[in-house]
Amino acid sequence: MTPKHSFFKIALLLSAVTLYGCSTSPDEDDALLANRSESALYEQAQQSMAQGNFNVASNILGALDSRFPFGPHSHQVQLDLIYSYYKIGKADEALATIDRFVRLNPNHSDVDYALYMRGLTNMDSDKNLFQELVGMDRSDRDPSRSREAFDDFRRLINKFPNSKYAADSKKRMVYIKNRLAKYEIAIARFYMRREAFVAAANRGRYVLEYYPDSTEIQRALEIMVECYDQLDLTDLKNNALKTLRLNFPDSTYSG
Repeated sequence: MTPKHSFFKIALLLSAVTLYGCSTSPDEDDALLANRSESALYEQAQQSMAQGNFNVASNILGALDSRFPFGPHSHQVQLDLIYSYYKIGKADEALATIDRFVRLNPNHSDVDYALYMRGLTNMDSDKNLFQELVGMDRSDRDPSRSREAFDDFRRLINKFPNSKYAADSKKRMVYIKNRLAKYEIAIARFYMRREAFVAAANRGRYVLEYYPDSTEIQRALEIMVECYDQLDLTDLKNNALKTLRLNFPDSTYSG
């Protein structure tokens, strides 16, 4: 066989493979899934997860969850579905599956895992990958998902203090506290630029009251000192300045 003939044979073979790969429609895929047993589908889902193909895994697990809601693998299917949704960034689907699992299985041994995944899902939903890649600080973006994540981790720790996920949850709560404190500082600075000094000072005081162990305490005190100075509130300014000098003597405001 000449090289030219070999080339055409290979090209035809590749075309056939491409056509075969594109030949099945979503309806045909659903039909293929419907004709497989629960065990076969579950094994296929496990293989897809092991290969990192969480899109395929979530489709199979979703089919399993719908067709066999009370099967022998039902609980693990739901837990794997939660993880698959999380991995492909389908936060709303993950949260809905988590809430359903916790509601229907309040005494299951993996409820702590479900709550942990709820915290992770909400925490990741607060991130903006593009902004992180270009180094943009958008501390002023809506922190509602971070607040939800904080509540999720706190619920896990309160309900399951000995859970293997408790230690990591505590670390994440510290991170979230700093995130929420940075948000308050960003809003305070926004108010200061508009000379709304009362509102700005209140944001600083809020950080002191609710996030006293965060990384933003120095900035909060500095904002309070500056705002009280602008408002001619001498006693409040001196109190804030005294606390600032005591805890952060290197601050430019301390001098």
